[in-house]
Amino acid sequence: MKSPQAIIHLSSSSRIAPLFYGLAIICLTSATSYGSNETDYLALLSFKSMITQDPYQVLTSWNYSFHFCDWSGVSCGKRHKRVTALQLDSQGLEGSLSPYLGNLSFLRELYLKNNSFQGTIPHQLGHLSRLRGLNLSKNKFSGVIPTNLSGCSNLEKLSVAYNKLVGSIPHEMSLLSKLSLLGIRGNKLTGGIPPFLGNFTSMEVFSASGNPLGGSIPDTLGLWKSLTVFYSGDCNIYGSIPHSIFNLSLLVNFSVAVNHLTGSLPSEIGNQLRNLELLQLWGNELTGVLPPSISNCSKLGYFEISENNFSGKLTIDFSKLRDIYKINLQDNNFHGRGEADDMRFIDSLKNCTRLVVLSLAYCNLEGRLPISIGNLSHQLSSLYLGDNHLFGSLPSSIGSLVGLTTLELTNNRLREKIPTTIGKLQKLQFLGLFNNQFSGHIPNSIGNLSLLTLLYLGYNKLEGHIPSSLGSCKELNGLNLAGNRLSGKIPKQLLQLTSLTRFLDLSYNNLSGSIPSEIQDLRMLSSLDLSFNNLSGNITSNLGECISLTTLNLRGNIFRGIIPSSISSLGGLGVLDISQNKLSGKIPQFLDKWVSLEFLNLSFNDFEGEVPIVGVFANASAFSVIGNNRLCGGLVTLELPKCKEKGSKKKKIHFFILVIVISPTLLIVLCCVYPLCKKKHNSQPAQSSGNERFLKVSYNELLKATDGFSTQNLIGEGGFSCVYKGILDSDDNKFVAVKVLHLQNRGAHKSFLAECEAWRNIRHRNLLKIITSCSSTDFQGNDFKALVYEFMSNGSVHNWLHSSENTSKLNLLQRTNILRDVATALDYLHNRCQATIVHGDLKPSNILLDADMVAHVGDFGLARLIGTDLNQNSSTGVKGTIGYAPPEYGIGSEMTSSGDVYSFGILLLEVMTGKKPTDDMFNDGLSLHKFAYMALLAHVIDVIDNDAIVLQSTEANAKKVEECLAATIQVGVSCSLNSPPQRRKIEIVVNELQRLSSSLYGKAESNCTKERCMS
Repeated sequence: MKSPQAIIHLSSSSRIAPLFYGLAIICLTSATSYGSNETDYLALLSFKSMITQDPYQVLTSWNYSFHFCDWSGVSCGKRHKRVTALQLDSQGLEGSLSPYLGNLSFLRELYLKNNSFQGTIPHQLGHLSRLRGLNLSKNKFSGVIPTNLSGCSNLEKLSVAYNKLVGSIPHEMSLLSKLSLLGIRGNKLTGGIPPFLGNFTSMEVFSASGNPLGGSIPDTLGLWKSLTVFYSGDCNIYGSIPHSIFNLSLLVNFSVAVNHLTGSLPSEIGNQLRNLELLQLWGNELTGVLPPSISNCSKLGYFEISENNFSGKLTIDFSKLRDIYKINLQDNNFHGRGEADDMRFIDSLKNCTRLVVLSLAYCNLEGRLPISIGNLSHQLSSLYLGDNHLFGSLPSSIGSLVGLTTLELTNNRLREKIPTTIGKLQKLQFLGLFNNQFSGHIPNSIGNLSLLTLLYLGYNKLEGHIPSSLGSCKELNGLNLAGNRLSGKIPKQLLQLTSLTRFLDLSYNNLSGSIPSEIQDLRMLSSLDLSFNNLSGNITSNLGECISLTTLNLRGNIFRGIIPSSISSLGGLGVLDISQNKLSGKIPQFLDKWVSLEFLNLSFNDFEGEVPIVGVFANASAFSVIGNNRLCGGLVTLELPKCKEKGSKKKKIHFFILVIVISPTLLIVLCCVYPLCKKKHNSQPAQSSGNERFLKVSYNELLKATDGFSTQNLIGEGGFSCVYKGILDSDDNKFVAVKVLHLQNRGAHKSFLAECEAWRNIRHRNLLKIITSCSSTDFQGNDFKALVYEFMSNGSVHNWLHSSENTSKLNLLQRTNILRDVATALDYLHNRCQATIVHGDLKPSNILLDADMVAHVGDFGLARLIGTDLNQNSSTGVKGTIGYAPPEYGIGSEMTSSGDVYSFGILLLEVMTGKKPTDDMFNDGLSLHKFAYMALLAHVIDVIDNDAIVLQSTEANAKKVEECLAATIQVGVSCSLNSPPQRRKIEIVVNELQRLSSSLYGKAESNCTKERCMS
């Protein structure tokens, strides 16, 4: 019997695992029955010994009771009984791959796809000279592609896709002359696509998507005359597409999406690539017109060229593309230069009977929707035409598109009535007509849309009553009718829709009457906004049944009476706004006990009595009671009169008797002196609440605190200042951040004044707390100005997102909390201060995190107080930071709160995607805003930063996570629109983020992995 060393002929660097070595010695007695095949036998035993998990027990048959040729997954040749194939795809196997597989010298196929193998790919596989197919995809292999694979001279198909491989495609692979399939997608390979791959003249399938390869597409790939599939999306590829590629007449699928490709498409592309079925070019920088010859790609089914810079008029004759099922051209510039018939190409789509998706949003199209839109395929499921310049009416023929589940026409100029035929779209789930100029009544026929889940009709010119037929939309979970001219009462049928769980927004209309008692049926509703109507009567006690509310806004109505005690059951409220009504009575005691309440607005009513000082009332920035003249007490900063002490009735009687019997002279004296005393008392300055006295610090103290402004203590640097970490002796050795102004830089002094003025007027838990300021001279007699802030131990959001020094990353819960904190701070600055404050420079580096990861907005150097003399808004002044500043600032417009909203939208998208707005990929028309908008129409999970993804434990929860992610990205997109009037109000954003946070984390697990989410 041969020794194990003789049997296992591996390189001298290989070592047998101790466990396997012992097993081999024990089993050699049985192995002798295999004769010359014991090498295969031992190699398979070694493979099994390195498997740590076998959930389906596929390897239980691998024992001495069966010949190894009868083991599961093993195939042998009939003549020599040598192993020719090992096929164990999708068996849930975990472990490492044994190097002794290299001894299976007759092996032709090794298929281990979709398992959990880890470690490196053994270089001993290069000994398998007969190997024709190797598939190790969808595992967890790391390291590089072994150069020894070049020894597999007969290899035809090689796939190592979806692993964690690094490095480049080794040059030694040029020896694999028979290779027809190369699958490397979903790894971390770099080094570009090597030109030598063009020598593989038998290549049929090349799949490299999702690697940071870089470089350009080699012209030599035009030698792949047999190529049918080419995938190189998201590979960081630059340059143009070589013209030789367009000569590959057998090409069926061609995808180079999400790269940095430039140039235009050849005019003859449709004549050269007649077999094309998939053309995916989206997310590049391609220019020029779409060649009309694409009409000749008669087999084309999937056509996606969105997020490029294509221009000119659409002249493709789609009538020839009878097999097409998806057309996504959005986010280009197809305006026909003054011609008002940009939509005429719709006529040619009537023959596309398989069309499922048509997306033309953000295309700068101008014109009327033709009647022929009703001739589109009955298979059409999604129609996106939002954010264009469409005008005229919505044709009644739209009712013929009976397959529609999504109809999105937001942000256009469509007018006249909503056609009643829209009620024929029985499968419709999403209807977006938001922000147009529709007029007339809401058609009753909308009630026929029994599957409708989201309805956006807000900000049009709709009038009349809210149709009671909406009560028939039994699946509706979100309804927005805000910003119209609707009148009459709220129909009770609408309030009986128990499916309404997300939001009901009827704000900014002319609704009247009281809140119907049927409101109690909306027990699962998260957000209710009835603000700015003409609603009257008492606030119904039935509102207390809406126990899932996180936002309740009744502002700007004519409600009277007291706050009903039943409202105490709404303990989950985060925002309660009942300001600008005619409510009276005392502030209910239950309001100061709600731990979730983040903002309470009781302003401009007729409340009386004492203002509490606990709960939400302990934070002056978290509530407002202005405009209630009969309130007393509360925080000192409110400057309300003190509440009168409650004495006994007997003392009051004695007092009045004394007044009656007192001499007239003394009474006159009292009447004269008391007002003077009161006036003197009221003229004394109110003391701030808590310990708000500012410290006095000198230049010398700050110099000492920062160790002489040492570079080792430098934690940030900007155009106007440097920020140092320090320890302040005069403040109990507390860590502080010292911002030293560069007074030699133009605008620095003005920045200092702006920041000081801003800090005089604001206090909020989500604003950076200022400790003091210093305006002095240094030891050389130069002016010195500095601001001293509370030190934020967790640094800036920018560092968490982009610094390589941060090994830990922000999870999804932390990101959503940060965004909510920032939005809350902005809402305070814009709406809760005496004078509106515009921050002017909102970006991740100005968002700081304390020890509890609570976000604080800082750096008010560009702030502007609306309505004050301080104005940082000169036409020559700096306005924000490139990438975050809204486009109107670039043409000299004044700083506004809407500009802050734009910056917040960009900030949100950066936090969620992990991409800076100044990333190299965003140029020539492609922006972070457009990148995110595109994701909303595809799979939003694909653009979310990998470190942020949180998974739920069930498929239903995973779907819920993706829906919440999409809704969050939608908030960022709607805030960062180019047109200021179309951007969301920050108070609406706060409510939406609060709702999403509650929806996402109400029952979610916050420590799940991306793999669990995607499974």
